[in-house]
Amino acid sequence: MPNMKTERFRFTNNQGHELDARLELPMGLPVRATALFAHCFTCTKDSHAARRITAALATRGFAVLRFDFTGLGGSDGEFANSGFVANVEDLVAAADHLRERGMAPSLLIGHSLGGAAVIAAAENVPEVKAVATIGAPLEVDHVLHQLGSAPGDVRDGTEVEVAIGGRPFRIGRAFIEQALGQPQAERLRRLDAALLVMHSPGDTVVGIENATGIFIAAKHPKSFVSLDEADHLLLKDGSAEYAANVITAWAEPYMPAPSPAPEPLAQGLVSVETAGGKFAQIVRTVSHQFLADEPVSVGGTDLGPTPYDLLLAGLGACTSMTISMYADRKAIALDSVRVVLEHGREHAADCSDPEAGCRMDVIDRTIELRGDLSSEQRLKLLEIAEKCPVHRTLENRIEVRTIAI
Repeated sequence: MPNMKTERFRFTNNQGHELDARLELPMGLPVRATALFAHCFTCTKDSHAARRITAALATRGFAVLRFDFTGLGGSDGEFANSGFVANVEDLVAAADHLRERGMAPSLLIGHSLGGAAVIAAAENVPEVKAVATIGAPLEVDHVLHQLGSAPGDVRDGTEVEVAIGGRPFRIGRAFIEQALGQPQAERLRRLDAALLVMHSPGDTVVGIENATGIFIAAKHPKSFVSLDEADHLLLKDGSAEYAANVITAWAEPYMPAPSPAPEPLAQGLVSVETAGGKFAQIVRTVSHQFLADEPVSVGGTDLGPTPYDLLLAGLGACTSMTISMYADRKAIALDSVRVVLEHGREHAADCSDPEAGCRMDVIDRTIELRGDLSSEQRLKLLEIAEKCPVHRTLENRIEVRTIAI
């Protein structure tokens, strides 16, 4: 199964609060599409469902962002002063952040109240092609039923503490008001994206009738999948992964998987092609495949080594191989080799020829030889390092010939 990488970062919402996020990224696969995940009421980005669904999607080629809504988990702000409208605004801010990185989300996924939030946010994210809900309520004020007498106890400027899932939360008037009068049915009617409704018939928190209402209110294309025997939080083993599998298969027509790998390359050829995002590239050889990218600091997604990392790696690998091969042939007691390289640019010592330029590329190479070696053997192995084929290639005059097709 392809690996995945989790990137940590924070982004700012329109209230100036920093929100804590994780971006799950596929490793060894081109990015198929970007998804944005909204967690359930009073949950966080680290809930069981959020972690497992986003991880499963990442292993299938999706980049998936999960984050904590305002006032929850690692995000700033006060939960008591936020609410459904704030959640929707947080989702739009997250989408804006992804768009700035060249990864605008085309798939929105929401769990429970997060499902209602992605329905509301979809019209403000123009790139969205598909929306998936899991155990979502039709009406937002359904959440108030979980608060007991608290909604009636809240008065002007008054906050009350409620226990939800065994944890204390403070809610204020803004929270109550934001849950009332939300036009979810109208939003579903004008939803310009495919809709997948997933719900468990045995959900005791948000009843199955909510899924019926969502499905009826929406226009086609729409689909319903029953999460048989699953609980509301998808805690049962395999429930979250099953939901991710369904989402992946259902999304195929709307965001198809990248084209299959081209025909196998001949020995000695290397293929490089875009893999989604701003800089990510998928690199293929006759028998290997991996990603190259740029760091986040320059706008990349850090899915793999940079082009200069690969250049240095080629020289380092060749150096170590050449030394090890010679030591083996001569029965020298070399245990291991470590090569550390750094690329930089310096002023050339001789600038008498203006056309030659006064800047030169320099690679600093540190070679560590481990083993019971004499001084003479060490010197010989360092001399052999200079004969590394890649080293010689880099020192030769290189001509790059480009053919456009």
